[in-house]
Amino acid sequence: EQVKGITYSLQSFLGPHANHDNCQNDPTSCCESFQKQLVTKDSNELFHCVIYLAPGDYHCFHSPTDWKVSHRRHFPGALMSVNPGVARWIKELFCHNERVVLSGYWKHGFFSLTAVGAQNVGSIRIYCDQKLQTNSPRYSKGSFNDFSFVTSKDHEGIPMRKGEHLGEFNLGSTIVLIFEAPKDFNFYLKPGQKIRFGEALGSL
Repeated sequence: EQVKGITYSLQSFLGPHANHDNCQNDPTSCCESFQKQLVTKDSNELFHCVIYLAPGDYHCFHSPTDWKVSHRRHFPGALMSVNPGVARWIKELFCHNERVVLSGYWKHGFFSLTAVGAQNVGSIRIYCDQKLQTNSPRYSKGSFNDFSFVTSKDHEGIPMRKGEHLGEFNLGSTIVLIFEAPKDFNFYLKPGQKIRFGEALGSL
């Protein structure tokens, strides 16, 4: 996968799938297998969108669509700058930085939103997750910790409405969306284009 002109491992970024083994002998096959496990329909594929928030930008983030958040994965990590210029030079930068992966499902299948920490921005707040503690010395870098929002068959996650407040950074940082959609999904945005709250990212 490529983000901001750099190649990174989808599995390294999101973390291992519950039913997916690490396959070091054939990383290409491993990557393809991991992606297939995320996609629920043969007529769909994965899309991604990276939204860089500069220090002077609005630093809250909202739900981009109607979906259910079923799982949270927190990766303690480094706090390197995520400026696009820096991201092109540091291999798999987003896989090294502290981040919080929220994953679940929308009407077209798998959906995830990842808040990536940045230089001097280790604090990531998710409003629906009071147990989350980022930028904490009690967590070791290179590890991750999981939390499930699925408490029963009748409660399969936290429903989020499009536009609903989801979380915030102390300063600017980056949001990465990785989601499943029909193959004819089209982004309205061009690389480097500025967007504002409420603007559509794409459509079918």
